[in-house]
Amino acid sequence: MIRYVVKRLVILIPTLLVVAIIMFTLMDFVPGDPAVIALGSGNHTQEEIELKRESMGLNKPYITRLGEYIGNLVFHFDFGTSIVDGTQIKTAISDRFPNTLKIAIGSILVTIIVGLPLGIRTAVRANTWEDKIALFVTLLLDCMPSFWVGLLLVLLFALKLGWFPSSGVGGLKYFVLPVIANSLGGGLAGFTRQTRASMLEVIRSDLVTMARSKGLSEREVIYGHALPNALIPIITIVGMRFGQMLGGATIIEVIFSIPGLGPYLVNGIGSQDYTVVTGGIIFIAFAFAIIMLLTDLVYAFVDPRIKAQYVARNRKGGRKDE
Repeated sequence: MIRYVVKRLVILIPTLLVVAIIMFTLMDFVPGDPAVIALGSGNHTQEEIELKRESMGLNKPYITRLGEYIGNLVFHFDFGTSIVDGTQIKTAISDRFPNTLKIAIGSILVTIIVGLPLGIRTAVRANTWEDKIALFVTLLLDCMPSFWVGLLLVLLFALKLGWFPSSGVGGLKYFVLPVIANSLGGGLAGFTRQTRASMLEVIRSDLVTMARSKGLSEREVIYGHALPNALIPIITIVGMRFGQMLGGATIIEVIFSIPGLGPYLVNGIGSQDYTVVTGGIIFIAFAFAIIMLLTDLVYAFVDPRIKAQYVARNRKGGRKDE
């Protein structure tokens, strides 16, 4: 298993480096002079602009600037400073990311708690009226983007009924509507259908037929035999959905005025703060990569085929499995 973990980590590093290089390169070609943006509004002489460019290192060749940025990112986890207000991007992200993470975690929990039982139920009751209604509803939800769902929830539960606040952060109630909006618009419907498909494949297999022939109750067959075998693809889906909801949370934060990564990136785009945009997107890519790495590790722990593969390799090499 240790070899598997190391292998996944080795793959992760170049992926993140490629993302960093692409983002830095794209921002380098975006119109606008960062020196002028950093100086702010007003008339500035060419000499002032050149001095600012020199102090920001913009006169250095592209390769030199890229190497310095990647070096700071790899060795110091430093995303640079904002060219608008000079604040450390790393500090701003660390202050805002917890709110984004809360929405993403809450969304995936709602998705699992609602989508997993519903997917199992529709698979067991395949082609019945329950299954058809669930499929219709999930297809309908898939057509609704998260920001639109968020606006509907604000209109109904915040403005009309007054049950929840419409913006800001505070206690748990401030995250209820954002979590529901991100879950409904970010993958609950798709997760339910994918769970149904995974369960249907197992339910129709010889394994379940044999379990039923032993006289086991339907509950024991479904939850004791079918579900454990259907969990392997479901775990992968959960990891992917969690990563998507992390990105979706940045959109939801703008709708509900939550101080997370979403408004930070939007403000960075609006003010042409290219270093903020670059750092924010690289950090989100890093977080998504970590989520997928953890998903792979859980997948390897659950899937006996991966365990057997590395045990067999270690035996051939004359080593014990670590």
